[in-house]
Amino acid sequence: MSVTLSPLYDAETIRRRVSELAADISRTYAGQELTAIIVMNGGLFFAADLLRGVTIPVRIDSLPAGSYTHHLSTGELKMRGRLKLAVQGRHVLLIDDILDTGFTLDEIRKKVLADNAASCRNCVLIDKDLPPEKKKAKADWYGFRAPEEFLVGYGMDSDELYRNLPDICILRES
Repeated sequence: MSVTLSPLYDAETIRRRVSELAADISRTYAGQELTAIIVMNGGLFFAADLLRGVTIPVRIDSLPAGSYTHHLSTGELKMRGRLKLAVQGRHVLLIDDILDTGFTLDEIRKKVLADNAASCRNCVLIDKDLPPEKKKAKADWYGFRAPEEFLVGYGMDSDELYRNLPDICILRES
């Protein structure tokens, strides 16, 4: 099997857009403290760059979670850890690499709100261009809309490979 990577967004385009998102989030939460929860492992690269640009106080936690195995959603959220920080009464921002069906973000959001967070929004790098009826969640902030293709790079992977690419690429296998 051979793999082809076709660049979709280059590193400079990503950097500029992440900076814009950080500024918008800072304005939205001005005068408040934010608790950011990074959905791992995919959200790591995006969150690191995004949160460096946020200008308000931010508490950071991470949650290893996902519902994909070998390019397919299992329809079941697998959480391989727990939050360390309490979210009760806090404004929470979930940060993830990609919103496809929104299953993972929707399930985590329900858990955060059940723990009495003051609010819970999300910011994703990629919002997949799917029909609304296929989505369980919508992006409050997103970096880019992308076609229904398998993407890698800038934190996104294919069986844990390609996360370290500086660009976002479409992966095609033949």
